[in-house]
Amino acid sequence: MPTRPVEDLPRHRNLFLMVAAPTIWAVHFVAAYATTAIWCEKVGADTAGLTWLVTGYTVAAEALIAWFGVSMWRQWDYMDDQDYIHDGATDEDRREFLGHAGFMLACLSFVAVIFTTMPVWLIGSCA
Repeated sequence: MPTRPVEDLPRHRNLFLMVAAPTIWAVHFVAAYATTAIWCEKVGADTAGLTWLVTGYTVAAEALIAWFGVSMWRQWDYMDDQDYIHDGATDEDRREFLGHAGFMLACLSFVAVIFTTMPVWLIGSCA
């Protein structure tokens, strides 16, 4: 089956897209823990609102990470040629490597956001 040519666009060479998902996780981490600290200091023991607020952060972060993950999956273009080795000095290898690395970072970040939110879901107190 012949492979279709993929145009090498400037966004395919952008390293910031590759690290966007871990950046979203880091922002979520800081926002969740800062919100929890301020909430527990100012509001106190009523954590039902806190749980909903941090869950809202989590849903937004997971949606963004999933969007970047799908974008990186498409850039990786694995299903086209089943190629996961990108050691050449060509535009295609560079594009697929950045997509592959970005997709794996998005998967890791997706799980990390869940683990960041778990204390709020499981503990449910400011103690």
